[in-house]
Formats: sequence, C-alpha cells, structure tokens
Amino acid sequence: MLSIKYIIQNKKNVVKALKAKNVNFNLDELITLDDKRKALILDVEKIKSQRNILNKKILNLKKNDKDTTHLINDMKKYSIYIKDIDSELNLIIADIENKLLYIPNIIHPTVPVGSEDKNEIVREWGNKPEFDFEIKGHKELCEINSLVDFKRGINMSGTGFPLFIKDGAKLERSLINYMLDTHVNNSYVELFPPFLVSSNSPRTTGNLPKFKDDMYYIDKDDLYCIPTAEVPVTNIHYNENLIENELPKKYVAYSACFRREAGSYGKDTKGLLRLHQFNKVELVKFVEPSKSYDELELLLNDAENILQSLNLHYRIITLASEDLSFSAAKCYDIEVWSPYENKYLE
Repeated sequence: MLSIKYIIQNKKNVVKALKAKNVNFNLDELITLDDKRKALILDVEKIKSQRNILNKKILNLKKNDKDTTHLINDMKKYSIYIKDIDSELNLIIADIENKLLYIPNIIHPTVPVGSEDKNEIVREWGNKPEFDFEIKGHKELCEINSLVDFKRGINMSGTGFPLFIKDGAKLERSLINYMLDTHVNNSYVELFPPFLVSSNSPRTTGNLPKFKDDMYYIDKDDLYCIPTAEVPVTNIHYNENLIENELPKKYVAYSACFRREAGSYGKDTKGLLRLHQFNKVELVKFVEPSKSYDELELLLNDAENILQSLNLHYRIITLASEDLSFSAAKCYDIEVWSPYENKYLE
C-alpha cells in the first residue's frame, strides 16, 4: 500500500499508474480528505494547549483556596470539543486508510502500457515438440493412465477440485519435492505455511479488499483460504525491522492454493485448467529496494531453471500495465507450450 505522504509527494507518478492500470480513482478527493485531517490535528492541538494552560491556572487557584468553578466548566467544554474533533478525526483517518487500499502500486518504466495485447515476449527457451502421431489432451491421458479421478473429485467437492490418484498423486508429490529441493540447494529457506490466514495477510499483499470475491472465506472463524503461499510468506516479517546486511532473505514454500475464479465464466476450465484448488511452490524474496529489480531477474532465472531441467519449451512475457496485479510494479509470466491445446499456458 502506498502511503499518503508518498502519494502527495509523487502525485504525477501515481496518476500515471492509475491511468496505466486503468483504475478509476479520485486522487484529489483523497488529498482533500488528508488536508482536512491535517487541519483537524492543528485545531485539536491548539485546544489541547489551551486546556493545558487552563489546567495550570486551576491548580494555582486551588493552591490559594480560590474558586475555580467557572474554569472547571470551561475545562469540561474543552474536553467535549477535543472528544468531538478526535471522533471526526478517527473517521477521516479510517476513510483515508480504506481509500489507500484501492490505489495500485506504481509501475516500473519498462512495463508496456496497455491491455493484455500489449504484453511483450522477452525470450523463449527450447523448441516446440513435434509428434508423428495424433496426440491426446491431458484430461484424456489422466483418465487412460489413472492419474486424476475427475468424477470422484466432483463427487467430493464439485468441479475444480481434482483428485490425484496412483502415479498421478506420486507425480504431483515428486514435482513438489523436486522444486523444493532444487530451490533449497540454491540457498532458499524452506517454509511450510498455514493455508488459512487472518484478513491482515491478504490485505498486506493487495488481495483485499479488491479481490475478496476471488477468495474463499470462512465466516465463523474470520479466516481466508490462501490463493498462494505468497500471502502468508510475505507476512512472515510483519511488524519486524529487517537488518540491511542480512538481506536478501530468500524463501521457498509449498502450499495448496484456493481460488474461486469468480471471473472465469466462459473461459476454458476443462481438466486441470483454472482449478479452485491446486498445488504451487512459491518463491519470495525480501531485498533492499535499490536492488529489487536485479533480484527479480535472479528469481526469474531460478524459476526458469526448473523448466529447463525438465526440458519444457516456454517463453517469458512482460505483462502490460492493465494485466499487472494490483500490487505489482513489474511482473513476468512464464508460459509453457501445451501441444494439445496448441497454445502457451501460464
């Protein structure tokens, strides 16, 4: 979340980011609200100062056994004024903090401006596989080889919740372990985070409040199912001060991920595409701001090494501004070629 101070000092960049990400937000209204906050703080400090002066007078009069009734009445009036202003001030502060949650991160200068069709291909690796026979889709292969039982998964939970079985379950577990072991050997610290989090965690990562409809929520316990391990791992140092010479801190974490996919109507959701529950190994770094984009490139390379070791043809995409997530300043997608679908999949 951008601070109100940063927004005021960098208004042009924030306005540019709002336009680039196609976000409709009244920035002037927010700044006017903050001006009102500052004015109320000045007012209440003046009244508190007057009350302190009055309080000293009352104490002096009492020492000399003089009547202080009228001054005490004035003190009560000051206290009422202060209480009223503080109440108004708290409402304004809450309103400002809520509005700040709807302002996206500014974008890096290298990010192409526009919608999805402005996404730029950075590079490709490997060659598209060719076959001299008719290939089958992953859904059919899963059924033929008893890798995923889609029907029983639907009976258990509904569509979008796959039941991996036999070699399918072993393959899923093996890939997760392979990724974790690879990244741990590359100096990442392994974590196994909770899959349920309080509202503070997804608010920190920008998932709340804007993307609440895409998340599963447990009302009775006020907990959210995580959409990715990024949510709990990003909060591992919440309210902590990190020592600069101990950075970067590199974490790798496996988690099940839960997404309602509220906006997936009309999109391809067959088989293992656009699931409500899936498994993911996440990489997260805490770095010095001045080195963050260099560290992003290194993190991208770490992710690419997995695909190269599996000899999978892929491409790297720089996402355009409107395709960026709410909290992202820059983002790469790694898209792997799917021969049966005849397209790249994220």
